[in-house]
Amino acid sequence: MIKKTGVFLLLLAAITSCKKAGVDAPAATDTTGTEIPVTPFDINTISDTYADISPFVYYTKWGSYNVHDPSIKKFGDYYYCYSTDVGYGISVKAGIQIRKSKDLVQWTFAGWVFDGLPSLGASFIKQHNGTPNDGIWAPYIMKVGSEYRLYYSLSSNVGRLSVIGLATATSPEGPWTEKGLVVTSLNDNTRQTNAIDPTVVTTPTGDQWMYYGSAWDGIYVLKLDPVTGLALNGSDKGVRIANRGFTSGNYNGNIEGADVIYNSALNKYFLFIAYDWLETKYNTRVMRADNPAGPFYDFNGQDANTDADHGPMITAPYQFSGHGGWQGVSHCAAFDDGNGQYYLAHQGRPGVNKYFMDLHVRKMFWTTDGWPVVSPERYAWEDNTLVPQDSIAGNWEQIILGYRVVPGYADTQVSPDFQVSATLVISANGTLNNDASSKWTYNAPWLQLNWSNGYTDKVFVQRGRDWENKRITFIFTGLNNNGTAIWGKKIL
Repeated sequence: MIKKTGVFLLLLAAITSCKKAGVDAPAATDTTGTEIPVTPFDINTISDTYADISPFVYYTKWGSYNVHDPSIKKFGDYYYCYSTDVGYGISVKAGIQIRKSKDLVQWTFAGWVFDGLPSLGASFIKQHNGTPNDGIWAPYIMKVGSEYRLYYSLSSNVGRLSVIGLATATSPEGPWTEKGLVVTSLNDNTRQTNAIDPTVVTTPTGDQWMYYGSAWDGIYVLKLDPVTGLALNGSDKGVRIANRGFTSGNYNGNIEGADVIYNSALNKYFLFIAYDWLETKYNTRVMRADNPAGPFYDFNGQDANTDADHGPMITAPYQFSGHGGWQGVSHCAAFDDGNGQYYLAHQGRPGVNKYFMDLHVRKMFWTTDGWPVVSPERYAWEDNTLVPQDSIAGNWEQIILGYRVVPGYADTQVSPDFQVSATLVISANGTLNNDASSKWTYNAPWLQLNWSNGYTDKVFVQRGRDWENKRITFIFTGLNNNGTAIWGKKIL
């Protein structure tokens, strides 16, 4: 299987820009001494689709559009986002797109890492009788001392003939210099995963570990040389630390796009993994470990390297009332703001047309027993001030992130399997959905929903933006006692 089939070819008719003809040029205007007004940013201009600015000539206007496989870190006053070479309905310039933002909402295009394909990666693929892909996938950015390190994925027309390479710079916007290949994979009988989708974690003692892989044999980890950023042992391919389950002998679906962070407050390493086909059922699972090399364990205490699907699942295709929904919501970037607030970013594909790719950034919170959960709505400058108790009662929409196994890849996972919202009535008398046996309690910011069927939902209540209706509301996120993610949005 070759990853991301259909993403870069994009099975749509090419979209061309409209040209106005026969219009006279405007008369020249003397602007000497005149201050050009700056149009304030309006969050309501962010839409689900963007066909009008999708042609490459408008790349400076892409902002949060055409983002796939993001890697985000904060450097100085800016968050920088590096992402896969992709565009809606077009072929894009190869080189890894760079964007920056001061607030994680308004993004500006900042250029490319490379001017074309990186020579070291392309040469390796050609030497092994392959043709490099036209675009670079799934970068990962980090800073070591004063050096910025950008890891990239380059694959080919030959299954599993891929490389992960490293480029460095003294500025997050470059210029960049190729430093070497970290790990490679061949289309042969060796046991190894596909060498794409890198992420790196640095331990408190300065050790560095790279995690990578897609489809063939799960997620692998290998140790790096912190001085060079390359593999500590040049021939090392690493060892597998995570795998998926099987149904009737068939793999349950794709496993790829790992990201790993170390939470110093919890003294644990968290492994985020993308499951399933990227255009439809893409969802995010998380596991945790005491050591960077594992073992990582899921919500039920099972080793992530066993042949089973693991959870909790903290993002999945979802649909609130009156909206077409979002699918393909994974291949995440987990990062923090330097002051303890974590975020999760990923692509989102609107249900009305799965070929559009939008950047979603969500706040991340930690349950009382140490699992990450993310907001049901994209971040929109909201703070973490406590929501008062008298704001809890009322009508809400609730989404339970259930999951249905559909083994396979693009040919079988054709449905996003949207998790659809249902009405939740939280009454001032302490009951839920007018059921006297279902009760709620609130100890800000945690709301507990005790259901008569034995389920208990513990959710974090926050202020947030109702993106579907373009207004401010209250939202919640958490897990139930079965490890299932629960999302909610108050209807105002």
